[in-house]
Amino acid sequence: MKFFLFLLLFLPLASVAQTMETTPQEDVAIMQAVDDLFEGMKKADSAAVRSAFASGATLQTVTNTAGFVSVKTESIDGFASSIGKAKPGDLNEIIQPYQIQIDGDLATAFIPYSFSYKGKTVHCGANAFTLVRFNGVWKIQAIIDTRRKCL
Repeated sequence: MKFFLFLLLFLPLASVAQTMETTPQEDVAIMQAVDDLFEGMKKADSAAVRSAFASGATLQTVTNTAGFVSVKTESIDGFASSIGKAKPGDLNEIIQPYQIQIDGDLATAFIPYSFSYKGKTVHCGANAFTLVRFNGVWKIQAIIDTRRKCL
């Protein structure tokens, strides 16, 4: 009887945990969308940047000014246009080891980074990506990031 109770209590948790695991192939496919964005930025290619995002995607930044935390929202078109004004090679986002979780057609990627402009590190932080798989292709649905001085 105790074993049966144990199964009833913990079997649902085991099945939930299994849905959050990724395979190396899924990790590569998810990171391809992220890499497409960063490559578009490096190439100053606004069309490539736009195409990494899903329709209706959001782009936000968490700011902390003198202890006051707020969230700023930027349009994807505005972001892509600003990227297109740079010169190829001016923008470089260097990522650190990251974590990916997936459940069906929804994935998240938490990616620490440092951002450089013309070879000079401007800021560091973390990107939290939400991605959705549409017709077998992962697209960025949302990014929220932090920006701070690098240590």
